[in-house]
Parts: sequence; structure tokens; C-alpha cells
Amino acid sequence: MKKLLFFLLLLPLLSEAQNYVDLLRIGYGQTFNNDFAGTESSTFVKSFEADLTYPVVIHENHALITGVSFSRNNLELFPGSESTSLYSTALKIGLASTFNDTWSSTVVLLPKIAADYQHITGDDFYMGGVALLKFQKTEHLKYRFGIYATSEAFGFFTTPIIGWYYLSPDNRFEMDMSLPIAADVNYCFGITTVGIDYFGIGRSFRLYGDDSVSNTYVDLSSLEFAGYLQFNALRKSVLLRAKLGYSSNNYEVYADGETIDLGVSAFSFGDDRMQLNPDIRGGFFLKFEAIYRFHIKKDKEEDATRLDD
Repeated sequence: MKKLLFFLLLLPLLSEAQNYVDLLRIGYGQTFNNDFAGTESSTFVKSFEADLTYPVVIHENHALITGVSFSRNNLELFPGSESTSLYSTALKIGLASTFNDTWSSTVVLLPKIAADYQHITGDDFYMGGVALLKFQKTEHLKYRFGIYATSEAFGFFTTPIIGWYYLSPDNRFEMDMSLPIAADVNYCFGITTVGIDYFGIGRSFRLYGDDSVSNTYVDLSSLEFAGYLQFNALRKSVLLRAKLGYSSNNYEVYADGETIDLGVSAFSFGDDRMQLNPDIRGGFFLKFEAIYRFHIKKDKEEDATRLDD
């Protein structure tokens, strides 16, 4: 009975036309080759990400959102240099609220520490967050409007978010759009799903190397486009995904203290910084992801059936 009540409370807070929540996501990828502009040198970019989300119901109309995300990118920042690992660890602390059958919201704070982790100081701490207002247009369509903002080593960055979630009546065609940050369009054939996705956002990492004082930082401009093939295991609760795509990620190195006035989406205002390393050109990448997906409606109906028995 307690389990059934938990799902009944959780469902209106976490579903956005979709009836699931991705609790855990793990991914590993590598580019085939990234050339340094104006040189004959190149590098490979290896990436690892892990993201955990754990919602806690505190009221029939409110749920606390908790979690943590971790990422590691490894590459050469200068031609012929040793590989550098760039780390980011972020906490997720927020609140999801339902106001009525039409309107709901999600507000999440995203404090993080981002650096090469050779040393960690107070300068490596950044505060960010996202706020979304969601409008349930129909049973299969929900719109979302919001804003993402964060402090970075290069200054303050923000972007508006406009998007929607659509799931066809037969539960096969799905669109999950949060532009300009992320997009996912896919079609399910049963045990397999094919899709295309996009992810783009700006981040920064402070560099220390063997010194206890940081003199430089990395400004990462991330744009990734990919197609994927997904295997749906354990009744679509475990998703195994293989992605092939193109990444235009550019890891620009700047001296500490050189910042921009403001970053808004793809635009930078007051940017007169001098880049210390050559541009790193984009390249194709291969990535594998594993996702644990919790199906709220399915489990709720199963619990109700058990109570009726």
C-alpha cells in the first residue's frame, strides 16, 4: 500500500507527458581524431559521464529533486603536450511542483566544482541553476519555458530554454526538445529504438598542473550531434545505446582573469580574450550509454493490480 501511494504522489510531479524518469545514466565516448588548426598535430578526446537523479516526495504537489553528476574529459590541450583530464562534479538540489492539471514547474540549483583536480580551491566552485515552467497542452504534448544560468571561469553565462515533449498515441514516436541546449527525436520498434540527438552548452575548467596556483583555464564550447541505436532491455527499464556523431567541441585555453562581459546562448559580449592554444577542430565520435529508466505508470498499475488481488 505504501508503495502504491508513493507512485500516486510521484506521478504528477515527474511525468511530462512521458511516464518515466531516468534515474541513472552512464556514458563513455571517444573522438576518432581532432586536428589542431594550423598544425600537423592532432588529439583524441575521451569522455566519461555519470548522472544520478533521486526524487523524494515531500507533499502531494511537491517533490524534492536530489542527485549528482560527474564528467571527465581527457585530451591534449596543446600540440605535442601530455594529456590533461578535466573534471566536473555537480550536485542537484531542487523542487518540482504541480499547481493544477495544466501548469507545473521545476527549479534546480547546480553547484559544481570544475578543474583538472590536481588541486582544488574556492576558485573552482561555480553556482548555476535551471528554472522551468511547464504547460500541459494535451495528453500527449507538453510545452516548457525556462532559463539556465551559471557562473564560469570566463564569466556569467545564461540561455533561455524553449521546448516541448511529445509522445505519439501509440507510444512509438517521441520528441524531447529543450532548445538550444538539448534535443532528442526517436522512434521505437519494440526491443530497439532509433533516434537522433543534440547537446550543446558552455563549460569551463581551471588548470593547475603541478602548481598549487592556477594561471589558466579551459573554455569548452560544446556542440554534439549524433544518431543512435538503442536496445531496450528488461521491459524498457535498462537502455543500452550506441551513438555515432560529430562533435565540434573546442577546448580554448585562456589566462586567468581574462573574461567576457556576458555569455547568452551562442553569443559572447565584451570578449577580447587572447587564446593561448590553437583551435581544436571538430571530429566524429563513438559513444556508448547505459540508462536505468523508471516507468512510473507501469509500476503504479502493477501495484494497483496486486492490491485488487
